[in-house]
Amino acid sequence: MKAFMTRLTSGIVLLAMIISVGLLGGWVLFAFTLTISLIGLWEFCRVFHLEKKSLGLLGLLFTVIYYLCVRNRHVSMETGMVVLLSYLICAMAVYVFTFPKYKTEEIMAAVFGMFYVTVMLSFIYLTREIPLEGVEGKFLFFLIFICSWGCDTCAYAVGMLLGRHKLAPVLSPKKSVEGGIGGVVGAALLGFLYGKFFMSHGGVCALICAVGAVVSQVGDLAASAIKRNHEIKDYGTLIPGHGGILDRFDSVIFTAPIIYVMAVLMMR
Repeated sequence: MKAFMTRLTSGIVLLAMIISVGLLGGWVLFAFTLTISLIGLWEFCRVFHLEKKSLGLLGLLFTVIYYLCVRNRHVSMETGMVVLLSYLICAMAVYVFTFPKYKTEEIMAAVFGMFYVTVMLSFIYLTREIPLEGVEGKFLFFLIFICSWGCDTCAYAVGMLLGRHKLAPVLSPKKSVEGGIGGVVGAALLGFLYGKFFMSHGGVCALICAVGAVVSQVGDLAASAIKRNHEIKDYGTLIPGHGGILDRFDSVIFTAPIIYVMAVLMMR
């Protein structure tokens, strides 16, 4: 009971924080997204024991540089790509000039972490700032969490009631096919209701959330796979009852870019 209350309380606090930064947007949301990206990348690097090494610190430095490019609307997408390519070159330089300090797998993990955590989480901020005529970015921002966390909740509820067939028995024995389907349907329904009452795009939001829900479950399982491979239970302990940033935002990492791309394609 105590564990449940701890998880519930921290979940409510986190939800209140998400609502606040989503409504405020601007520098507040930018600072929030940058912070969770830095913490998330640090958690990811810790899995590979890179968090205190020059390679891990290099990733944190380039995360800040990349986000400053994201924040500056006058900086083109090409500039952001140059930053990422520069990081790759610098990471390889560290690999070469400190050889044999790092293994190839560590270099690959560091580069992957930059894209997996830094770039994909940046779409939380980018979605809020999306320049679409007739669609306010704050409503698209909340769609990310309605989709990902709504899917999690619906999948859990349906799985508990109707779950019979295992979705990924090795990675997550408690997840079921029925729960996965329930998560997609539930997210689509939530998206429809949200879109209808707040955006006048009920059908479009339902479709976006359905696709996002499928992808969010891939994100959830991907995070579980990494933890299984490295025999860890959680990425961190920052959020009581939930684990680290990557434990709570594992599905959001995948959902945010999908919401951004689908909104651009379907709401112009």
